[in-house]
Amino acid sequence: MSTSQARGGTALDNDEMLLVLQQSLSKKRVLIVDRHPPARDSLRLMLGALGVTAVHGAGNSAEVIRQVKSNRFDIIVSDFVLDDGRDGQQLLEELRHAHLIPLSTVYMIITSERSYTNVVALAELAPDDYLIKPFTAEQLQSRLVKVIYKKHVLRHIYEQVERGALQEAIAACDRVIQQQPAYMYDALRFKGELLHQLGRTGEAEEVFRRVLEGRVVPWAKMGLAMALRDRGALDEAELLAEQVTQEAPDFLSAYDFLASVHEAQGRLDDAQHALQRAADASPHNTVRQRMVGDVAMRNKDMLTAEKAYGKVIERSKGSSLRTVDDFANLSRVLVERGHIDASRKIAADMKREWRGDKQAELAALVTESLCLHAEGAEEKARGLVDQALALQQQAREEAAAKGRQLSQRLAVDLAHACYAAGKEDAANGIMRQMAAENHEDSHLINHITSVFERTGQAAAGKAILDQVGKEIVDLNNRGVMAARSGDLEGAVKLLIQAAEQVPNLQFLVNAAKAIYTLMDQKGWDAELAARALDYLQRAQRKDRKSPKVASARHLYVTVAKKYGITTDNA
Repeated sequence: MSTSQARGGTALDNDEMLLVLQQSLSKKRVLIVDRHPPARDSLRLMLGALGVTAVHGAGNSAEVIRQVKSNRFDIIVSDFVLDDGRDGQQLLEELRHAHLIPLSTVYMIITSERSYTNVVALAELAPDDYLIKPFTAEQLQSRLVKVIYKKHVLRHIYEQVERGALQEAIAACDRVIQQQPAYMYDALRFKGELLHQLGRTGEAEEVFRRVLEGRVVPWAKMGLAMALRDRGALDEAELLAEQVTQEAPDFLSAYDFLASVHEAQGRLDDAQHALQRAADASPHNTVRQRMVGDVAMRNKDMLTAEKAYGKVIERSKGSSLRTVDDFANLSRVLVERGHIDASRKIAADMKREWRGDKQAELAALVTESLCLHAEGAEEKARGLVDQALALQQQAREEAAAKGRQLSQRLAVDLAHACYAAGKEDAANGIMRQMAAENHEDSHLINHITSVFERTGQAAAGKAILDQVGKEIVDLNNRGVMAARSGDLEGAVKLLIQAAEQVPNLQFLVNAAKAIYTLMDQKGWDAELAARALDYLQRAQRKDRKSPKVASARHLYVTVAKKYGITTDNA
C-alpha cells in the first residue's frame, strides 16, 4: 500500500508531489528579488538545475512593482533585506494589498537565521515559506514541492475568489475540508473570511469557533472577534482581541482591530495607543503609519499626526502605495500647527514628484490658499481658491480616466479653503456632495464635521448633514419599494437616477444589483451590463472589502455565468 493510500487518498507522498512539480516546473515563471546580482545569478542556476527556464530578476522594490504589472509570476523568491530599509515581508504586503499578484502565486522569503524570528513574528500576511541561508538546490526543491502542491490543492478556491464567485469559492473550501484533511485549516480560514466578506456573520462565527475547538490560532480568534464586532458585541470582540495581543503579541492586525473597536466605543485615546503599538513594532508599514496619522488627526493630536504622516512619505518612496493624499495630509497638519514654511515645502515636494498630475496641482493650490489665509493674505488666498475650483473638475476627470476617484479628503480641504476665503456657497455645495457620496464613511464624515467646527459653521454644517441623510433615505426607499412591488424596470430607473445623482457606495451597489436582477429575469443587455459593471467597479474603488460590494459582485458573476458571459474584466 502506498503512503497516499495509507492516508485514505487525502495527500500525496513526497515522490508523487515531486512528480507533479517536475511535470509542471518547466512552465513556471519565476521572479528573483535580491539587491546583489551575484546572489540572483546563483539562485537562477539552482532553479535552472530544477528545470526552470523562465526566470526574471529584480534588484529593488520599484523594479518588482514594474515587473509584476507586466508579467504574471507563478513563483516569487525574495531576499528578506531589500533596498531603502524595506524588506521582503513588506513587499509581500504591498503586492497583496494592491492586488498586484494573484493568490496562486508562491511567495517565498530567503533570510538569515538571525532575521528569521523577526520575519515570522511580524508576518501578519504570511509568506508561503521561508528558506534559511545557506541552502542547497535540494532544499530549495523540497520546499518548492510542498508549497506548489499546497497551491495545487487550494487552486479552485483561488480561482473562484479572483472571479468574484464567492459562493463557489466557499463550496471549493468545503471540498478541500472533506477531501484533504492536511489542508483543512487553510480551507477553514478561507471559508470564514469569505463568509464574513459576504456579510454572513453568524456562519463565519461558527467556522472560527470550529477552528478554535481544534487548535488555538491567532487568526481564528481574530476572525471570531470580527464576527462578534459586526453583530454589535463590541465588549466580547475587544476581550478576544486583547487575548490575542497577550498570547501572540506580534500578531499586529489584532492592534488594528482593537483600534477600530475602541473608536466605535468612542475611546479615541485608546484607539490611537493601540495603533501606535503596532506601528512601533512594524515601523516600515506605511499603511499602518497612515492609520496612526488619521486617528491622531481625529483625536486632535497634531504632533503625532505630523510624525506619522512624515514617516509615510519618508518610507513609501518608490512604493505603489504612495499617494498625493500622503503629502496633502502632512501639509494640512503643518498648517494646523502653524508651520507654514514646512507646509509649503511638502507641497513643493508633492508637485515635483507628481508633476503633471491634476490632483497634485489641486492639492498644492488648496495648501497654498490655506497658508496665505493663515498669513492674513486673504485676497491672494481667494484667487488661488478660484483656480482650485476651476481645476477640480479636470482633476476628477483625470482620476476617472486612470480608474480611480478624486481624493475625497482633498475635496473637503477645498471646501475648507472656500470657507476661509468667504465662498460659503461653493463650500456648502462641496460639503453636501462629499457627505452624500460618503455617508457610510464615518471617518470622512468626522473630517467634514471638524472642518465645519474649525470654520465656525457647526450649526449650518449639522443642518447640511441632516438634510443629506434624509434625502439619501428618501432616494433609496423609492427604488427599494419599486423593486419590492415587482416593478424591476421602474426600480432600475430610480436606482440609476440615485447612483448618478449621488454616487455613494450604497446607491452604486443597489443600482448594480437591480440591473443584474432585471437581466436575470429578462435576459442579458450589453448596454445595461456595462453600466452595472461601471457602478460595481466604482463601488469597489470605494471599499473593496465591503460585504455589500461582495454581494453585488457575486450576483454579477452568477448572472453573467447564466448567459455565458466572461467576468475577467471585473
